[in-house]
Amino acid sequence: MGDLVDRLCRHAAAFAEGIAGIEGATILHDVVFTQVCAHFGTDARTDLVIDRLLADGTTWISGSTWHGRRVLRISVSNWSTTDADVARALEAVRRAATAP
Repeated sequence: MGDLVDRLCRHAAAFAEGIAGIEGATILHDVVFTQVCAHFGTDARTDLVIDRLLADGTTWISGSTWHGRRVLRISVSNWSTTDADVARALEAVRRAATAP
């Protein structure tokens, strides 16, 4: 069980690091477990990134409101998530955030 939790936390940290490298993206908290909340400059742009991401279909990551701001909310909780899954999902987030 400890290995599973460690892996899920490692995946969340990878999401946070990858998204933080996208221009205009901000991780809104210290990622210490399996949750990541990201903001993309404005609530409208954050919602646009979420909409594009869901339309892309590569991954399903939801939007939410946290501390009065719209956020892309990632919850890493599936035991079968792999490093490759995280890489594919991050690439989809990059596409959604950088599309014209």
